[in-house]
Amino acid sequence: MGELSVRDVPRILSIAGTDPTGGAGIQADLKSIAANGGYGMAVVTALVAQNTHGVRSVHTPPAGFLREQLDAVSDDVIIDAVKIGMLGGAEVARTVGSWLADVRPPAVVLDPVMVASSGDRLLSPDAEDALRGLLHQVDLVTPNLPELAALLEAEPAQDWDEALEQGRRLAGEYDTAVLVKGGHLAGTAAPDALVMPDGERGFTISEFSSVRVDTKNTHGTGCSLSAALATLFARTGNWAHALEGAKAWLQEALETADLLEVGTGHGPVNHFAGLWQRGLAPLPAPAGSDVPPAGDRTAERVPSARARRSGSPVRARSPPPAGPRFPGLPAARPWRPPV
Repeated sequence: MGELSVRDVPRILSIAGTDPTGGAGIQADLKSIAANGGYGMAVVTALVAQNTHGVRSVHTPPAGFLREQLDAVSDDVIIDAVKIGMLGGAEVARTVGSWLADVRPPAVVLDPVMVASSGDRLLSPDAEDALRGLLHQVDLVTPNLPELAALLEAEPAQDWDEALEQGRRLAGEYDTAVLVKGGHLAGTAAPDALVMPDGERGFTISEFSSVRVDTKNTHGTGCSLSAALATLFARTGNWAHALEGAKAWLQEALETADLLEVGTGHGPVNHFAGLWQRGLAPLPAPAGSDVPPAGDRTAERVPSARARRSGSPVRARSPPPAGPRFPGLPAARPWRPPV
């Protein structure tokens, strides 16, 4: 990989598929990158027709156009870290691998999208082999437990000890850091562990645990976490610090996910919960307008632009309710990524 230069606002490239409802794929990645202090960019590998209930169809653009997108970014912008998500096929994976070899970004995180929530495999055997080939070119891979097993061509781990052993196997075989995620295991805790090869001494394992959040709105959690990790690593230069910060951010996003009310299936996490609670200032009134100060804006006093142009009467609306701008959010908890 290229030389890492830690930046306050790193430039992060997401290479992934789309989600028109905004909960997963590049849409979730861009939100996660921004929420964790990065500048997000995106290259599309697949156009996905999906919503909170599932995927309906997938359109994969030609691999040549994928390479054009990648080159258009790297020819112009210095990339501080890359997050890779859905690839979909062998040719797509090989195209991304070729670009990585040519550009050598300083940090690469791979979220291997291989297994559907139903347990069905999403990739052909040839595509799975091409994805495994990418593991030699990445710094961190973030599979869930079924994907970890698929990469090893093994059965999914049934407990945390077995999951850690599979993480060590994958890290040793491909000489890359592995994030072992315990979200698929039963229990009230949601453990994660960063497994890093440590030369002849074996592995360094850093474990982090959080309280499992009781919500069905977990769509895009893996996408969001991996994008946050790429961003925070580019800001700190330390994978363990990046994971600590990403876990704290994601916990808050999960705890407030139900407030979004997006879709009737498995909705998204609340990527900007902390920003909205701690840092969203009232919008200023446009200069020279007749808009009253924030907090005192009602339809009776603020005619719309259309009404002002046409001279039509303004339909009255009830004033906004008193209280917090986003009721239901927990009390503000100051948090910054560890340095």
